[in-house]
Amino acid sequence: MSATIPDWLRPLYPFSPHSFTTPRGARMSYLDEGQGSEAVLMLHGNPTWSFYYRELVQAVAPGRRCIAPDHIGMGLSEKPQDYPYTLATRIDDVAALVRTLGLTKVHLVVHDWGGAIGFGFAARYPELIDRLVILNTAAFPSPHLPRRIALCKLRGAGTFVVRGLNGFAGPAVWMAMHRRKLSAVERRGFLLPYDSWANRVAVNAFVKDIPMTQDHPTWNALTATAEGLQSLANRPALIVWGGRDFCFNDHFYAEWRHRLPQAETVYLPDAGHYVLADANTEVVPRIAAFLLQDRP
Repeated sequence: MSATIPDWLRPLYPFSPHSFTTPRGARMSYLDEGQGSEAVLMLHGNPTWSFYYRELVQAVAPGRRCIAPDHIGMGLSEKPQDYPYTLATRIDDVAALVRTLGLTKVHLVVHDWGGAIGFGFAARYPELIDRLVILNTAAFPSPHLPRRIALCKLRGAGTFVVRGLNGFAGPAVWMAMHRRKLSAVERRGFLLPYDSWANRVAVNAFVKDIPMTQDHPTWNALTATAEGLQSLANRPALIVWGGRDFCFNDHFYAEWRHRLPQAETVYLPDAGHYVLADANTEVVPRIAAFLLQDRP
């Protein structure tokens, strides 16, 4: 899929994406909106894309530069069938993008598996990181894996469900919402990049890359990410959490509060996993205000 935005999506996604070639040769689509010496790096998870951050970009871009990439295999980025879709590779891709753009001060916003990617990057380059916004995510190993996710991790049946039946991205547009229903156009926007077996390659790979045991190839990368959180304990942080998340539940919320005790918190007991979309009118202004603050 090219980075061309269909006409029906432009009212919701009024951007002109840029392209970047990763160190492994894949084309990454990313948003680069606004100006300024400080950049807000917004990292999505699975199965969303930069579309998830569209309202936050519009709220923040007047005062900060906003960078929102689509991970390789996701969104409007290239979807190679043989890419190494691992946490370590995704961190490498983000680091290369940041270097290419010359970013020297980064405010980090993460959701879902974007938390592991973003904090993996932050663990490598803590000197670049300033403010942190955490949205229903994790960046540390956890024994809490929902049965739905465990099913999708199965090599044969799970792959068929995720890639053949769209049984991961498809249900997410209603399972991840509780306060409100997505409009038909919003649902279509979330699902636009994942319309075929080939285009769901990374949706499937993201699920398979969740490490539950120490012999998993991504275990070391995730534990290194978790250890790196210690270096960020003095950063201004905001945790915005939907309490009706079937995946990143309150166990994860409690862990974040333990690991980042300095963080401000906004807990929404009736919001779902797509908290930025589900509680948009409440949380987008709150997050934008936090990101636009200057250090005392």
